[in-house]
Amino acid sequence: MSYRSIHLEDILTIHEVYSIHYFEYMCDFSFPGESHDFWEFLCVDKGEVNVFAGKKLHILKRGEIIFHKPNEFHNVKSNGLIAPNLVVMSFACNSPVMTFFEEKILKVGEPERLLLAQIIQEAKQIFEGRLDNPYQEELIRSENPRFAGEQLIRLYLEQLLIQLIRRYMISATPPSTASSTLTKSVKQKADGTLFLQIQEYMEKHIHESLTIENICKNNSVGRSQLQKLFRSKSGYGAIEFFSRMKIDLAKQMIREDQYNFTQIADRLGFSSIHYFSRQFKQITGMTPSEYASSIKALSDNQG
Repeated sequence: MSYRSIHLEDILTIHEVYSIHYFEYMCDFSFPGESHDFWEFLCVDKGEVNVFAGKKLHILKRGEIIFHKPNEFHNVKSNGLIAPNLVVMSFACNSPVMTFFEEKILKVGEPERLLLAQIIQEAKQIFEGRLDNPYQEELIRSENPRFAGEQLIRLYLEQLLIQLIRRYMISATPPSTASSTLTKSVKQKADGTLFLQIQEYMEKHIHESLTIENICKNNSVGRSQLQKLFRSKSGYGAIEFFSRMKIDLAKQMIREDQYNFTQIADRLGFSSIHYFSRQFKQITGMTPSEYASSIKALSDNQG
């Protein structure tokens, strides 16, 4: 047999990355704004923010993403009530298809959220410095980076953009065309739905002390199925995932500066301030006081 290769076509290619950030901002932060000759997107992981893009003001809520085209002036400001978590990335891409993202606010789904999380995790392993430092203007390679991390970031980012374009192009086509194009398996949908259902259950009971038995009984799921689901979707067991949800909310409450540490521990169902502090340090690497000081230092240096 005589084989002939086919050259794989690139529709969208990322040439360079300028910044990768995961911000945990105070509820009163304000970024005065900038413009630059490369693309940037901002995705709200938690909370909400006000974003000025070009000449328009937008209120972005959790799960929404906005793209700033090259040379578009943009700024971002908290609403004074909610402390937001934001993913911000800037990159170079000359592909004509990028015009799709101009002046759009899109909604990210679970697949896109996973890709964003993978980008952040890779960036932590291959670049020096903190991803929450808004003043870092250059990515510095680590001395011992994870193998092929930079390539994976490029691939994840390209996949993120392609998935968004595909999803919104499909939703804009007639139902008959969309149904023939959509190829997700029934099991993947069922697993994703169950995972989101249990996540919502955990959020509703975030102020309590849940057990595996509680979660299984109230969501009609077996213990082994529950653990397998959470390992595959999040990389953590169900209880560890719930603990991390509590600490994420504690970090937000610290940034909103309405309660002291004892009140936060009590509101989140921790048995004592000491147990809360241990859990906080185990998950974040900092005590609640160290985290508060760190965030305040970044906030005080703004501008």
